[in-house]
Amino acid sequence: MSFDLKDLVGDFVEEFGLPGVAIGVGAIVLAPVLGPPLAKLGKPAAKLAIKTGLVVYDKGKTLWSEAGEALEDLVAETRAELAEVQAKKALAPVESSPDAL
Repeated sequence: MSFDLKDLVGDFVEEFGLPGVAIGVGAIVLAPVLGPPLAKLGKPAAKLAIKTGLVVYDKGKTLWSEAGEALEDLVAETRAELAEVQAKKALAPVESSPDAL
């Protein structure tokens, strides 16, 4: 597969049209001027995004853990209730039979 710049530019122009090309050229021309100030703003913004992501992750991890514990408690309670019902069913015929008295 060969790399053809003409096809690449043609595809780009067809996809984004003349306004897309103008924006791309403008960005290339302004990059040296706007690059350093944006880089200074970008680092604190990136750090803030990372900090926010870590906080959200930690809170989500805690909530997920608490939800898992609550679910485990419900399962344990349900198993206990089922065991109680089965025990009553197992004892019911013995209590109601005339031979048991």
